[in-house]
Amino acid sequence: MKTRTFWLFTALTVIVIFALSRLVTNDYFFFASYLVLQYIVLATAWNILGGYTGYVNFGTAGFFAVGAYAAVVLHKLFAPPIPVSIGFGGALSGLLGLGMGYLTLRLRGVFFAISTLALAVVLQTLVTNWDYVGGSRGVYIIRPSQAPLVGNYIQYLFLVMLVLAGIAVGIARTIEHSTLGFGLASIRDDEQSAEASGVPTLRLKLISTTLSGALMGMAGAPLPYYVTYLDPSSGFNLQFAVNSIAMPLIGGTEFWLGPLIGAVFLGTIQQVATVTISSALNLLIVGVLMVGFVVVAPNGNRGLSRRRGRRMAAGAARCCGSTGWASASAASSRSTASTSKSAPASGWASSAPTARARARSSIASPARSGTRPARCGSTART
Repeated sequence: MKTRTFWLFTALTVIVIFALSRLVTNDYFFFASYLVLQYIVLATAWNILGGYTGYVNFGTAGFFAVGAYAAVVLHKLFAPPIPVSIGFGGALSGLLGLGMGYLTLRLRGVFFAISTLALAVVLQTLVTNWDYVGGSRGVYIIRPSQAPLVGNYIQYLFLVMLVLAGIAVGIARTIEHSTLGFGLASIRDDEQSAEASGVPTLRLKLISTTLSGALMGMAGAPLPYYVTYLDPSSGFNLQFAVNSIAMPLIGGTEFWLGPLIGAVFLGTIQQVATVTISSALNLLIVGVLMVGFVVVAPNGNRGLSRRRGRRMAAGAARCCGSTGWASASAASSRSTASTSKSAPASGWASSAPTARARARSSIASPARSGTRPARCGSTART
């Protein structure tokens, strides 16, 4: 599918989902769906740096909180519409990602991951001691009772996050099928070889950190209007960092659909557990699922599907091989016998392959041997 066609399909999907949601009368549906869509944006943003580029980011909560507190600052100044706060929060978080990347992308592996975690801790300390945004006491945000387009403000927040999720997924898919995506994949596979081949690794990594940070900040900007009370512990919540890593790992980190699958799957389970059992089990659920997928499917859901496909192909090959074994063995025996009549007895044992080996080669590589194995369930011609 072409990029332009995919963007049109994404826009159509967003419109259809929002039109269907208008049939729902329970406001909790929009509360829960908002969180799932928020995690789609966060997981997709994390995957641009962690999945496509191979640099694990533990500072998701920091970028997310920067977007949230940027919206708080604008709200206290002149209370602009949410799209303006989203743009400002995304730009600020993108600049933060650019600066962080320029200072830390020379580090690799666990050293880079620790530096991103340290960035989140430093940002939380600054916000805790900043009285203008409430400091450690937190800040209350009085949202309007009515919103444009839909009337209900919760439904309006749901629409805003739905649009952001569509934009994030579209950006991720566009990157994956572009020259930038190929360059990031080469960095992930072998950065030294990519740099030796002429790939501008530092420039591509800076683009990756900037885009990732900007999307995280855009996801955090509507948060003050959603919770109506924001303090450092909720803005820098550990769940944002854990879920943004776990969801791409569960869905698959090497393609754009992986974070979407992981966010919908894990986010829905968490919301069901919050209603039926307790929200305190959310991190436990994430931990158990992460351990399970690391053991069963290290490459996520896509790796699991690929493994099943290879097993099915291997089973079909064994089925076809057992059906056509007799004919291939007989044909190979006749060819070996005709060869042995003209070859000396002393040299045949060392140079001519056995009938079984020739049969195996004819089954394993029919194009090379010229022998066409019979199909499963059919009788081979002799």
